[in-house]
Formats: sequence, C-alpha cells, structure tokens
Amino acid sequence: MDLTVLPPRTADELDTMREAGRVVARTLAAVRAAAVPGVRLRELDDLAKTTMYEAGATSSFLGYKPAWAPTAYNGVLCLSPNEVVVHGRPSGQRLKDGDLLSVDCGTVVDGWNGDAAISLLVGEQASDDDARLVTATEEALAAGIAAAVPGATLQDVARAVDDVARRYGYAHLPDHGGHGIGRSMHEPPFVPNRPSAGLDRVRLHAGSTLAIEPMLLAGGDRYRHKKDGWAVVTADGRRAAHVEHTVAVTDDGPVVLTAP
Repeated sequence: MDLTVLPPRTADELDTMREAGRVVARTLAAVRAAAVPGVRLRELDDLAKTTMYEAGATSSFLGYKPAWAPTAYNGVLCLSPNEVVVHGRPSGQRLKDGDLLSVDCGTVVDGWNGDAAISLLVGEQASDDDARLVTATEEALAAGIAAAVPGATLQDVARAVDDVARRYGYAHLPDHGGHGIGRSMHEPPFVPNRPSAGLDRVRLHAGSTLAIEPMLLAGGDRYRHKKDGWAVVTADGRRAAHVEHTVAVTDDGPVVLTAP
C-alpha cells in the first residue's frame, strides 16, 4: 500500500517546538488558576497574552484568518464555555460557578508552533456529568497519544480516541479534529477523532509531529456556528469538552511537546 508520511523534524526543530510547547503549558496553567467565577473571558485572554509575550513567544491565533472565517481572529486564546465546543472568542462574558470552560492556546517560538487545549470546571458547583465529560475527553487524548508510535497510522490514533468516546457514550464533532503542526499551526494531514477511509495510508515515523485533539459532546454530534462565524456550538445545547496536545513521535515512544 502506498503510504503518506508526515515530514520528520530534526532534533533541533523538535527542541524549538518543545520551547513553544512549554510556553503554551505555562500560559494554560496561568489561565486555569485565574478562571474563577466573575472573571471575564477577555481578562483571561489578556493574561495569556502577557504570559506568552513575557516568555518571548508570539501567538499562533491572533490575526489568524482561514478561508472559511469571516474575520481575522481577535485573541490569543479560544475560550469556549459550556455548549461552545471550540473557537469561542474572547469577550466580556463573565464565568459563573459551575461553568465548563475549554481553553485552546497556540504559540510560536523562532518560527515553530506549539498548540494545546484544556477543559476545566469553574468554581465549586461543577456537576458530576461535566466532570465525567472532562475525564473522558482527557482519557481519549491520552489514548490517542499512546497510539502515536513509529509504524502506526492515523487510523490507529483515531481508533484509540474513538474507543474511549464510545465507552463513555459521547459523540464527536463529525468534521473537526487534530492536525499536523510545525512551521505552521495547521499543516496536513487532518487528524480525525474517529476511524475513516484512507487514514491507514498516513504512516507515523520518528520525528513526525501532530496535534491530537479530542472534542467530546454530551449530546448529539450536530452543531451550528454563532453569528460571529467562529464559535462552534452544540445544536442541542448540551455541553462539550476539548483537550489537545502537540506530540512528537519518537523511537522511544510519543513525547508530549506541550507538557509543563
């Protein structure tokens, strides 16, 4: 079978991506600590901007405008509360006790990208259902990472993520997922969260880098966009969680480049 191969990164390139990943991890940790009831989403974005810029990094997100977007992105974080799955923009909205917030962050260091996301429970009134959803999404990410070894294919990664989602009874966004990453934040190939035709043609080798990005929905898999054209919202109003890491495939196993 003719297999597509992700481009391998050199040791120096991986080191630089690791530096970008450390800034992402530091920024997400600062945002997690500050995400308390009453804080505005825009304040979290300002904190993230200061954190990454003081570390000598720039934002992968600010000013980003893919072909489908009506406007350039206006923040350094995607801040997606409750029924917003991904791409929620910074705003004056205040967090409330019991909210579920997903936070996505990307940085650039010396031209190389790091990208990661967390989902967190705000305050002290989080529901058991929301806690279970976040746990499942984190387990799906861990399973996808564990499958990212030399000789595996994207089908193996997608199946690992999907198996966890199915075990918990959660849905995926049907056409969103992870991606290759390197000089650009989003590089080929698309990395789906459930098996599909053709994924077994994309082979992982030592030096491959990809962002693995489960997004699990408590209800159905239908969604809509908010009027801003960015935020993806569950059609049934049920909650969603989103987590992500940038991962390097190595002969010693997968290495999470966006770990603290």
